Amino acid sequence: MCSFFNQALTQECLLCTSDDGGDLGLCAPCQQDLPWHKVPSCPQCALPSSQGLLCGHCLTSPPAFDHTHALLRYDFPLDAMLQGYKYRDMLHMARVFGHLLAESVSARPRPDRLIPMPLHPLRLRERGYNQSLEVARIISKALAIPLDYTSCERIKFTPPQASLPLKARASNMKGAFACHAAMTGERVVLLDDVMTTGASLQALAKAIKKAGAAEVECWVIARTLPR
Repeated sequence: MCSFFNQALTQECLLCTSDDGGDLGLCAPCQQDLPWHKVPSCPQCALPSSQGLLCGHCLTSPPAFDHTHALLRYDFPLDAMLQGYKYRDMLHMARVFGHLLAESVSARPRPDRLIPMPLHPLRLRERGYNQSLEVARIISKALAIPLDYTSCERIKFTPPQASLPLKARASNMKGAFACHAAMTGERVVLLDDVMTTGASLQALAKAIKKAGAAEVECWVIARTLPR
């Protein structure tokens, strides 16, 4: 009876379909083979940087956010996993990404609030859920961080960043966000799924700094790296 019960609860691995998916639905070899972002990186933008020092771009043109923690590189098979999560209603992936990201930041100082990247109401209606919010719920609960998904909103409906040339993404996000709560002196973490140019996070961080935040940190599931 016990053996049958344990077998009935066994999860398949999301990637290789073995019957040893464990609690998150990823077997140990597949989890180990994910494209972890472990190279020395700029602490501010998470792009590769010699000896983990600030990169030249962040030195000469500092972004509004102060630090970025990227869990993984946007590479195979993570790219397919994230696309399935965002565009094919694979909501169970939120638990996988949330727990992996929570574990990777568990030793970091706790922020005053965790803000998931807002979606414009039209985009939210189109997609049916905010992928960043669903991951943020997992992290908020796992690490006891206050979750705030109402103080900031996306007020400008823009084309998806992924559909635009890299150079057009910053102007696409200009004036895209508004924050309605005072965050004076607070340490705020922004959560997003993928960071490519950082234009969305930059625009949101600007709005949050304008609301009085003392420090803004970005936590992202994946960082797109130069080829």
